[in-house]
Amino acid sequence: MESKVDFASLSLFPATRAQVEESWCRTWPQWGGTLSLTEYLAREVEMESMDHAKDGKLITWVLAPRDDPTTLNFMCSCETFKRSGLVAYPSSSTSEPNSVREVTCYAIASVFTPPSKRGCGYASHMMSLLHWVIASHVNLPKFPEAWGAPPEQVAEASEGLFSCLYSDVGEDFYRSAGPGGKEGGWETRGAVSTIWDVGAEEGDDNGWTWLTQEQLNGLWDRDAGRIKKELENMLTSDTSYEVERPAAFVTYLPTNGVCGFHIPRSTYALDFSMAGGVWGIQSLNDPNTYACWSVDLRPPPPTLIITRLCASEETFPGLISKIRQTARRSGIGKVEVWKLGEGLRDIAKRTGGQTVIRNEHLPQMMWYGPGTMRNIEWAYNEKFSWC
Repeated sequence: MESKVDFASLSLFPATRAQVEESWCRTWPQWGGTLSLTEYLAREVEMESMDHAKDGKLITWVLAPRDDPTTLNFMCSCETFKRSGLVAYPSSSTSEPNSVREVTCYAIASVFTPPSKRGCGYASHMMSLLHWVIASHVNLPKFPEAWGAPPEQVAEASEGLFSCLYSDVGEDFYRSAGPGGKEGGWETRGAVSTIWDVGAEEGDDNGWTWLTQEQLNGLWDRDAGRIKKELENMLTSDTSYEVERPAAFVTYLPTNGVCGFHIPRSTYALDFSMAGGVWGIQSLNDPNTYACWSVDLRPPPPTLIITRLCASEETFPGLISKIRQTARRSGIGKVEVWKLGEGLRDIAKRTGGQTVIRNEHLPQMMWYGPGTMRNIEWAYNEKFSWC
């Protein structure tokens, strides 16, 4: 274990190319799975050229000494993805729609400290500093003097209204990494999964159209419009909400590769393909009933993970039946969806679905707008948001 370095001598910097590649080499032993180092590095290069990451949307950050910011001996690293999202402010009149606008937001991933540098608080400090480079500063507290000067602003980052991440280290670590240190960081919202065995039921495809990866882009564009309209009419109070009376609803949009990258990432360098090459489905009778998915092949058995689902209580049973069918045809044993609405959750139970609270991939969010986090509702908290 190395000796701890004073936080005031460290700051947060956008990684150089050499530091980006070093961060990948560090994470491969833990996150590489069955991929060789060569395959893992090639996957990361391919991922950063995709729509969700290219044109400066992906930034790797390193916590490094102020006097040697380009060193390969940096303390820890993380990634941010700049995204388009929506915020809806509830209307004060029942006759007027909610106010919805498109905003800049961020998704955070790949937080990693090498074993030799753990136990010093570096990752927590990095996450506290991260708020200062991705958020609007209007509602942030005073920057702690003990940390030295704030990190420098970066042209491709800043002005985020909210950020989200998915924790595999419990709730407390990221919640404690606020912009002033200690508390006030990311809060958990809706770590709920519903899971089905695929069963043995077969049926014809009448009334349904299967969608290939290429056909999904048009679906996500239409879906973004649907999400905006639904937010305009979203009720200010509902028993399914995480917060009692939201001051705002926030969501990512599935467009610009946000939903699309899940498919190539989950299958990279692996001998797997969906039966018929299908990654989505839509009802011909009700075009507002649709779903898309990726797969989780590790650890076995493989699971089909629904990344985005839209259905009514009437159309949901038929939709989930078709998804279980294509999973079974592809040699997959389970189907999972994140954060079903309460009405659909009841129907899922009748169709064999079991709803559980996850203890991994915990969705956690941070709000940089006016007011407090406890009054912010994360709408459409589904797998497409994950990164």
